[in-house]
Amino acid sequence: MNSEPEQAKQMTLFGHLEELRERVLKSLISIVLGAFLCLLLIKPLIRMLEAPAGSIRFLQVAPGEFLFVSIKVAGYAGLILALPYIVFQILSFILPGLTEREKKLIAPAVSGSAILFLLGIFFAWWTLVPAALGFLVNYGSDVVEPLWSIEKYMDFVLLLMLSTGLSFQIPILQLILGFLGLIQWKQMLSGWRWVLMASAIAGAVITPSTDPITMMLLAGSISFLFIFGVLLVAIVDQFKEEIPPTPHPPSKVS
Repeated sequence: MNSEPEQAKQMTLFGHLEELRERVLKSLISIVLGAFLCLLLIKPLIRMLEAPAGSIRFLQVAPGEFLFVSIKVAGYAGLILALPYIVFQILSFILPGLTEREKKLIAPAVSGSAILFLLGIFFAWWTLVPAALGFLVNYGSDVVEPLWSIEKYMDFVLLLMLSTGLSFQIPILQLILGFLGLIQWKQMLSGWRWVLMASAIAGAVITPSTDPITMMLLAGSISFLFIFGVLLVAIVDQFKEEIPPTPHPPSKVS
């Protein structure tokens, strides 16, 4: 026979699972609604994504290709549009069960992660995509006429934007590791040579075009983000040192 505290724990667990299910469902609904809204405006959205290509002509080389591209672009755009609401649902679920120390880390980390993801997407669209396209179009332009498949082009742009947004999460990972005391900022800074090498490898792997301009830009941005993360960890370490330790109550002498 279960005791009352055990029953209360089970009810609390079931309540948390039900709350998690509701918040996941609300997040999925927000993505679907965002995707539907973007689908209504899909032609201006696709024209915006085509803008970095300049005068390149895009072809539909298979029946229904543009329809599938429209659904794919609307899905990605809907996810980005619903991101603030998803972050709100995540924070609403996890914050009540955390300690004050954990709340000071999790809330800024999740919010900062969403902001950095959006900045990474904007950086890719504004800088990396035009640089990659400029190199690819100019290379061999006197030999072949550039006529691109709209699906291949959108896959290239969306993959580059998504991978760049994910790579912009590096400072958040460093901040969490530093806050938990798993690594110090001086240790991070001492491994700068390995970071440069890892940034170059990541730039080569993440960029779908594999052109040197895009790889260098992405590798440089990753290195900058690492230095920014080291600075954040140093600030957190300094903040923890300034907080005086909690005094222990005097022991009673018998």
